[in-house]
Amino acid sequence: MAKSLTIDDLNVYYGDFHAVKDVSLKIAPKSVTAFIGPSGCGKSTVLRTLNRMHEVTPGAYTTGSVKLDELDLYGKGVDPVGVRTTVGMVFQRANPFPTMSIRDNVVAGLKLAGVRDKAKLDEVAEASLRGANLWNEVKDRLDKPGGGLSGGQQQRLCIARAIAVSPQVLLMDEPCSALDPISTLAIEDLIAELKSDYTIVIVTHNMQQAARVSDQTAFFNLAAVGKPGELIEVGATSDVFSNPVRTETEDYISGRFG
Repeated sequence: MAKSLTIDDLNVYYGDFHAVKDVSLKIAPKSVTAFIGPSGCGKSTVLRTLNRMHEVTPGAYTTGSVKLDELDLYGKGVDPVGVRTTVGMVFQRANPFPTMSIRDNVVAGLKLAGVRDKAKLDEVAEASLRGANLWNEVKDRLDKPGGGLSGGQQQRLCIARAIAVSPQVLLMDEPCSALDPISTLAIEDLIAELKSDYTIVIVTHNMQQAARVSDQTAFFNLAAVGKPGELIEVGATSDVFSNPVRTETEDYISGRFG
């Protein structure tokens, strides 16, 4: 079941470098929130804190809290590996295991968790591929390598892999940046369908994409080079794009900078 995310006074550090400061926002269940802003403003960094992926960088740490419903994801005894199962992630570039079959790509997480029942694995593979709108395109070649798919298909395969482990939240970091317009449209249509089951947060540089797919938009910016990124404005996407409160938001959306 999809869950809410509540970010409260989040600060992100990489060693001595203060990357993002004082971020607070709420993300409703079964909604799409877009993070927008210029390069280097911290939007992808914040995204990675939502499933503790930033911790793979040596010296990275946070202060503040990120809650999944009432569970503090940074609370004592909370397993980051478990967090990354509950809060799945799809990266900027499709990263299927290229020599592994399409079927095995999808169920890799389940196998890693010890599931060995072939009937169960096949059932989850089909359901996940259907969920990613990929089943009809690959059902006759499930044993072929995942690396043989087109770029757009590979990205949907990665989405299928993410949802196979039954997450409550899906994070997407620029999922369409390497795709052609037709594949991009397919991913956007898929996002619209997936939000009926998942809470989705997407980072995008594409203003039109943010306006099309999201219910809520959060705009991040840098005060100056070398300063931490900040959350400047957050609100309903229709409001942020048509009537932004902050001048910086309007300047970015209208293309005056960024």
